[in-house]
Amino acid sequence: MACAGHLVLLLLLLPTSMAWRTRIPFPSHKGIGEACEGHSECQSHCCVTNSLNPRKFCTSRTIFLKCLSWQKPNSHTCSEHSECQSNCCVTTNDSMKMFCKPKTIFLQCIPWRKPNGHDCTDHTECRSQCCIRPNEVSHRRCVPRSGLLAQCLPMW
Repeated sequence: MACAGHLVLLLLLLPTSMAWRTRIPFPSHKGIGEACEGHSECQSHCCVTNSLNPRKFCTSRTIFLKCLSWQKPNSHTCSEHSECQSNCCVTTNDSMKMFCKPKTIFLQCIPWRKPNGHDCTDHTECRSQCCIRPNEVSHRRCVPRSGLLAQCLPMW
């Protein structure tokens, strides 16, 4: 009976002792959707951009606890692959501007290349992967591959 009395006494004292231990949440921990500058300001510890607006906001983490920033959809300008939803930032024409572009069915990220006849300085600039000087006096140009093995040969 004495044990039961002690147990009741402990249970009665428990709420008051817990009150001393409760911590007031850190005042700078912001909720989802609130503006922030760093991860430490957010309850989720995830402060990222969520649109084209460069301002950052507290955001929830993914189910894998990743903190992912908003990424640009296809056709938006970009400077690196990680900015795009498709993870593919390439030139799409000869202006050399970079845009988000979908990957191919084989998950390749292929940049725009110059068609045959355009001036070039390197094989990688051409669709045909062939940039040669057709003769000694002309500039280097993209030309179609030729021969039985489709090699990059000058057309003599």
